[in-house]
Amino acid sequence: MKIFFFMMELMFSLLMSVFLISNFWLFQWFFFYSFFLFLLKMKLTWFSSISMFLGLDYFSFFLILLSYWICSLMIMASEKLFKVSYYFNFFLFVMILLMVSLFLAFSSNNLFIFYLFFEMSLIPTLILIVGWGYQPERIEAGMYLMFYTLFFSLPMMVGIFYLFSVNGSMMFYNFDLCKNKLVYICMIMMFLVKMPMYFLHLWLPKAHVEASVSGSMILAGIMLKLGGYGLIRLMKVFSYFWFSFNLIFIVISLMGGVMISIICLRQNDLKSLIAYSSVAHMGLVISGLLTLNFWGLIGSFILMLAHGLCSSGLFCLSNINYERLYSRSFYINKGLLNIMPSLTFWWFLFSISNMAAPTSLNLIGEIFLINSLIVYSWMSIFSLIMISFFSAVYSLYMYSFCQHGNFYSGMYSFQSGNFREFLLLFLHWFPLNFFIVKGDFMMF
Repeated sequence: MKIFFFMMELMFSLLMSVFLISNFWLFQWFFFYSFFLFLLKMKLTWFSSISMFLGLDYFSFFLILLSYWICSLMIMASEKLFKVSYYFNFFLFVMILLMVSLFLAFSSNNLFIFYLFFEMSLIPTLILIVGWGYQPERIEAGMYLMFYTLFFSLPMMVGIFYLFSVNGSMMFYNFDLCKNKLVYICMIMMFLVKMPMYFLHLWLPKAHVEASVSGSMILAGIMLKLGGYGLIRLMKVFSYFWFSFNLIFIVISLMGGVMISIICLRQNDLKSLIAYSSVAHMGLVISGLLTLNFWGLIGSFILMLAHGLCSSGLFCLSNINYERLYSRSFYINKGLLNIMPSLTFWWFLFSISNMAAPTSLNLIGEIFLINSLIVYSWMSIFSLIMISFFSAVYSLYMYSFCQHGNFYSGMYSFQSGNFREFLLLFLHWFPLNFFIVKGDFMMF
């Protein structure tokens, strides 16, 4: 109970800091402070209870840490809002709403409370896309996001009430094995849309391309992980369908990962390519989770953390280019090695992390997932070969196309980078590549 009140006090102090202090950088410092406070004060055993309905295990703990980290970096990346005084107080308020909803969604032991805050986190994300997006099409992107998610929201709520009527409780650890196919489909489709799975992914590239840098970072860094977290919590309940329905979703995810990887190769927009690569990575995560074995569980969780940092860093880089060239097109973002060599170094580091090169966390996650899927079915090796190969291909394509060649002749002003941007990129890259030293954490 003490920790619960402590966290609520912390959130209240953040809220007051917006209205009373209105200091952009002090607010960002509060987020960093709360990250380290949460990291150091929590005594993490396999499960530690905060209150009757809230508790933490390894999955919750690391995903809440990731949420704090990404939210603090979102504020750092959105300095332009502060410089031009573009409703930055409201932006900070939206950040608090988002962090509170994510904290309560990840730490909830009750399925209905998890569902409630799972849906609540959509509203701040929608405000970030529609309020601070760049193009007029951001309204359409917001509608895509809402309707894709809400269409599967009601069936999931019906499934939750069915589980309550059968088990007499909504606590995750009180659920028994469920053999109802309709309930399985109703529940799992919501998470597959959120991840998203191939065929249900059309909202994601649209939302990423139209969102501001903060919207893209939270979508890639945290929101996709909500679907994976939901699958982790509920697959024990639906393990009856291990080799029937799960097999169908694994095939769709793996084949979809190959298709999406090929689609990446014909993109002419930086953010669009990074967004489609997220779908390919999430296809691997879905497949690993649905195999229902230990390797798949660990691999999926590691890849979720790694993708949250790597993809968020790539969106920061594309935004840094956009702030200089006012375009995300590959045909204008060319030859940047000649004029911004220090940023080329960061492009290289994040591109090789995106293709799962050593020593990034992506590599460990993919090794675990490849083991898991080949044990499940040896035929998955063909899809895995294609996904691994094409992830290297589109990452190299992205790097070489925007860094090499003749730079755009219409460019009239540029700078190589400033301290804030290098710090922002370093804080994405460092945990992504040095957390591998404490890989034993991931073995639980």
